[in-house]
Amino acid sequence: MKNGLLLVFSMMLLVQNTVAQNEIPPQPITTGVPFLLIAADARAGGMGDIGVATSADAFSQQWNPSKYAFSIAQSGFGVTYTPYLSSLVNDIFLGNLTYFNRINERSAFAGSFRYFSLGEIELRDTFDQEPLIQSPNEFTFDLTYALRLGDRFSMAVTGRYLRSDLKIQASTEDASAASSFAVDISGYYQSEEVAFTDFNGRWRGGFNISNIGPKIKYDEVGQENFLPTKLGLGGGFDFILDQYNTIGANLELNKLLVPTPKDFNGDGVLDAEDADEYNSIGFISGMFSSLGDAPGGFSEELSEFTWALGVEYWYQDVFALRTGYFNESEDKGSRKFLSLGAGFKYTSINIDLSYLFSTSRVRSPLEGTLRFGLTFNLGDTYTEY
Repeated sequence: MKNGLLLVFSMMLLVQNTVAQNEIPPQPITTGVPFLLIAADARAGGMGDIGVATSADAFSQQWNPSKYAFSIAQSGFGVTYTPYLSSLVNDIFLGNLTYFNRINERSAFAGSFRYFSLGEIELRDTFDQEPLIQSPNEFTFDLTYALRLGDRFSMAVTGRYLRSDLKIQASTEDASAASSFAVDISGYYQSEEVAFTDFNGRWRGGFNISNIGPKIKYDEVGQENFLPTKLGLGGGFDFILDQYNTIGANLELNKLLVPTPKDFNGDGVLDAEDADEYNSIGFISGMFSSLGDAPGGFSEELSEFTWALGVEYWYQDVFALRTGYFNESEDKGSRKFLSLGAGFKYTSINIDLSYLFSTSRVRSPLEGTLRFGLTFNLGDTYTEY
């Protein structure tokens, strides 16, 4: 009897080990045009890539365009420059140009152009051959309309055209740029100033569902790639200590609304059949299924959320110090970094700088990079506070 029990127990252990060996480890989610996920402005970059529920600025277009309806400045434009992989090359960068105009007390519009250059690539068959110079690049063009639906809440709709020209002409004759379009839907809440015992305060909250659009592909027979559709949720509180000192604390959660790669046929490997099944998922159905399709269940689904904390201190509305921390699960990309930033305001001009330090074994491409932003505020000002 004892030998029989031992045999059954040994067989159970063997089955469990076999199942464990066949389990697919958690897979990171990849998308097309990932440059859309890079923080393009130095203010957000200085607070751990936070911007969904921070106060309105010229670069709200990327984070939450609804904030434009609460802008203090009537209009303005901003420009940013972000070197990328600067420790390896000097010609890869992300540039961003944004214009906004608050039409009246309740509405605003904005437009932006974002350009990602991957530098120059020299192609040649022999050492002494005249090289063929290629300049892969990607860009987007956005238009936004924001409307206040109440005294303290606004929503916005953004349309986006995107183009990705990454194919190398020398490698394929039918190389062509890929293009698609996308829509953002966002909302923003900002409370009135509330009096507490030793200070005044203001609550802020927001959401943004960005890059909702068809998949992108480079040729008729090529693989289709999901756009980086993303849900952003943020909240914040301003500690208004006195007329000179204000501290804003912010928390933000983000999740890609893109299906998780998995073993659809249950054979223990990710193969071409699984890839075909994954590619057959539409972008709309993929958005909804992404909320509960992680093979590891609820715990893995939670690991697909990134979170960030950011703090911003303003003195007399002319000088700012910022810091933030960004965290992503080790199974889903392992991006973890601490950021520092500063801001300076002189009359109608804002200057923002930021720098980050990686805190994981996966080094950020922006490690050692100084991000720079310049904003010009135009026209009259609105009273919101």
